[in-house]
Amino acid sequence: MAFNANEHQHLRYNPLRDEWVLVSPHRMLRPWSGQIETAPSEKTPQFDPTNPLCPGVTRASGKVTPHYESTYVFENDFPALLDEGPEPPPPEDFFFQAAPAKGTCRVICFHPRSDVYLATMSVGQVQAVIEEWVRQTLELGQKYRWVQIFENRGAMMGCSNPHPHCQIWSSTFLPNEPKLKDRTQREYFETRKSPMLVDYARSEMRSGERVVYQNEEWLVVVPYWAVWPFETLLLPKRHIRRLTDCDETQKEQLAITLQALVAKYDNLFRCSFPYSMGWHGAPTGSDLTTDQSHWTFHGAYYPPLLRSATVKKFMVGYEMFAQSQRDLTAEKAAGILRDLPEKHYSL
Repeated sequence: MAFNANEHQHLRYNPLRDEWVLVSPHRMLRPWSGQIETAPSEKTPQFDPTNPLCPGVTRASGKVTPHYESTYVFENDFPALLDEGPEPPPPEDFFFQAAPAKGTCRVICFHPRSDVYLATMSVGQVQAVIEEWVRQTLELGQKYRWVQIFENRGAMMGCSNPHPHCQIWSSTFLPNEPKLKDRTQREYFETRKSPMLVDYARSEMRSGERVVYQNEEWLVVVPYWAVWPFETLLLPKRHIRRLTDCDETQKEQLAITLQALVAKYDNLFRCSFPYSMGWHGAPTGSDLTTDQSHWTFHGAYYPPLLRSATVKKFMVGYEMFAQSQRDLTAEKAAGILRDLPEKHYSL
């Protein structure tokens, strides 16, 4: 019997994380009897006087969110990282190590209205969000080694606030995920004299199998090694190390790319599609003065939905104790997303 990647189990290598993913496409044939989540509500009001991210509303901290008209940034009222505080003493035992952890956490509101989102905002409004990301990265990157922009969308991903927003956690240390990507990209660059994700983007464009969307500046693929059912990777077609390297054309095209991708996600099950997303680029702080040619700026979307707006993929059992595993192949997932409209179903 000849091997067919869409029918037979196999392993796929993720060079960014230096790990393998088990792909079991034949499992898509089994009947589903798992947990059914409540479908996300689509009745989000334009303004909610109890929503702390809406203009003029008093937050739990007692501070009032001002009457903003575009993007709005504020210090997180309950931050995971603080810029001041006592540091742990040097470890006396290998098994009980602790290290200093300082930083700052901020929230970015995309728009004053709660009933809009990237796919239903104007291109100019999405560009304003990107410009804010750039400003925050420039400012915080002067002091902190890592500036993590991320978004949890939907209650299924731990976000109960429907207002369009994201977070920035900046830290004096390099977190585990970027530290791993720093190592793998550096090793690849030292061996092949070319950035890993530049070469990968070229390979994906040649193949075309996993391409979801592309324009002059950006490429969206379901990565060959994807773990989440409809996971995507956003890559620049011109090599840049950080978001702050983007020129005006790249920022404009990125806004269009984000609109198209989010619209495709929402169109898949005609719901406000939940996901966690984040951006990774070369470290900042003291690393701004070192050679970071091995890094390529990129974004990732990790959505949990698998079969419908109410069926979630769980990372349990084998995934927790052995390694990542998926049933739907990256190629099939990409084909489904690629064929969806780039205009939001509600427009």
